Amino acid sequence: MKIGAALAHLALLAGAMVMIFPFYWMIVTSLKPLSEAVQAPPTLIPHRWMFANYAEAWRSVPFARYFANTVFISAVVTAGVILTSALAAHAFSRMEFRGKNAVFAGMLATMMIPFEVILIPDFVLIKNLGWYNTYQAMILPWAANVFSIFLLRQFFMTIPVELYEAAILDGCSSWIYLWKVAMPISTPALVTIGIFSFLGSWNSLLWPLIVTSEQKMRPIQVGLAYFQTDQGTYYNLLMAGATLTILPIVILFLFAQRHFVESIARTGLKG
Repeated sequence: MKIGAALAHLALLAGAMVMIFPFYWMIVTSLKPLSEAVQAPPTLIPHRWMFANYAEAWRSVPFARYFANTVFISAVVTAGVILTSALAAHAFSRMEFRGKNAVFAGMLATMMIPFEVILIPDFVLIKNLGWYNTYQAMILPWAANVFSIFLLRQFFMTIPVELYEAAILDGCSSWIYLWKVAMPISTPALVTIGIFSFLGSWNSLLWPLIVTSEQKMRPIQVGLAYFQTDQGTYYNLLMAGATLTILPIVILFLFAQRHFVESIARTGLKG
């Protein structure tokens, strides 16, 4: 048993090293001069530590504006996803109406449609609505998410139906039950879909690149593309910018990981 446990821990350690190495390489590259960042063979430890790369990356593009745009867009999208997912998940888990299962199956089927298929129709719609170069173009198309509805519905299904029936008998409406009973119980699931939504919006590149043309409207991921120029890519500054970009997400996950694991365990999505 001890040998087996040791082998298991070694395998887990090896897997952890494989997962951590890209982050290590990103940070190390961000602290190198450009000449060392592109040299071959590469160096695992910088010969000269360039902490000034972070200040230069911040000054090279309007990072403060990009960060403000990204935080605002991600926060509003996350709030929209939580709201729409809660309403839809409650309807599919506790309310009865004709065609409920067919509608739910149809919604799940949309998850199989690649984003590239609907990219042009969505852009044409945004253009016709006059939303080009606006925040609503980057927010409203993502304010509802089928996977979040599915995940929250699965969580709502784990709440005993007797609790819902008792609330209705006590005079609660479905609306009051949802916000006063189901939502407080479902904190782990809400945190999970919040993380997924925030992360997806934070990392969005293609859609904001298409529906915006002004720097003042663009988020952080589009800003990172400015380090790739016709003269070449400034890998050290790009990695410095990427490190600054990923840091808030890492901190968010570290604070919310307990709720994340609990939600996955309770919704029946364990591996």
